[in-house]
Amino acid sequence: MWQAITVAALVLVLPARAPAPVAVPVLTSTPFAAAPGQRVTHTIGLSGSAAGTVAAVRVTFTTTVDLDGVAVTAKPGTCPVVTPRRVVCDLGDLDFANPDAPAPTVTVTGTVHPGQSPGTLVQNLVTVTSGTTDNVVSNAYLVPGSTVPSPAAPAPAAGPRGRTPSGPVILLVALGAVLLAGLGVTAWRRRGV
Repeated sequence: MWQAITVAALVLVLPARAPAPVAVPVLTSTPFAAAPGQRVTHTIGLSGSAAGTVAAVRVTFTTTVDLDGVAVTAKPGTCPVVTPRRVVCDLGDLDFANPDAPAPTVTVTGTVHPGQSPGTLVQNLVTVTSGTTDNVVSNAYLVPGSTVPSPAAPAPAAGPRGRTPSGPVILLVALGAVLLAGLGVTAWRRRGV
């Protein structure tokens, strides 16, 4: 004989937990690839990865080139200049719940030190720290300018009545230089060096 058994299932549906917001940096350098002696502005904008509050946000900006006359502004927060290559900003708690609120920003300006060698790698790095989370963004370029001096073309000498030398005169000067160079090589070979 069969008996009917009733089984009741209890299913709990829990709401999905929203991810905690994180402050996400964006770095813009203007002008990009600033030359030695040129003023540059590094702007760091922050947005929230999700709506909510990110606690105790710290922004650290570092660069591999010395900046002269560094000035920093933060909205909100304070930013002491640690060295000509490093700035640390404590922005406090940032609330990303209001999409109409102005985005937090940090602006670092300075003049690229005039003594920087052309071809030097410049890396600008931003680290945003909150609790145990770090977000990093960077950009990099080579210091503009030639690393090989370009040869200067000599100006033609003025001839009689302000005219430049004609073809035969230039040919004679070039032929004389070749003959003198040949005599120098011959003398060098005779000495046995």
